[in-house]
Amino acid sequence: MLLAACGLFAQAPPPLKEFSHAKHLKLGNVAPVIAAAIDKGTYLGRGAQIRPFLNSSNPCAACHRGLENSDALSRANMPQMADCVVCHNTISPPDSCEFCHPKNAQLKPANHVAGFLDTHTNKKSGLDLPSCAVCHGRKFTCLGCHLK
Repeated sequence: MLLAACGLFAQAPPPLKEFSHAKHLKLGNVAPVIAAAIDKGTYLGRGAQIRPFLNSSNPCAACHRGLENSDALSRANMPQMADCVVCHNTISPPDSCEFCHPKNAQLKPANHVAGFLDTHTNKKSGLDLPSCAVCHGRKFTCLGCHLK
């Protein structure tokens, strides 16, 4: 729910090179896997917001949350990168973005405007380490940039 549902992308979420629903459905319901990552604190995103949606027996609802209560597909129902990196955890953004996304995909969130580097530490920005880690990687730390 992090990127699109929290409004970080003004446009549609970034495209993927390839995605196979058939392969993912063969895995069964991945909701318990995502829920376990949230419970262990390894989910790279705001897991508390999505945790209540992970109790469905519908395997599609693990990634497309809220479909049971919706008449139409929306960005809020789309899977988020934090969901993907629960299982695809060898991916280490930002150095491996092109593994999943086309080379020229617009990956920068809409809130990364001119002056963002100067203003992103403002407590009112709504950013937190998990929000940044989704794109900047598991080993990302604020001090990794701010000590330079």
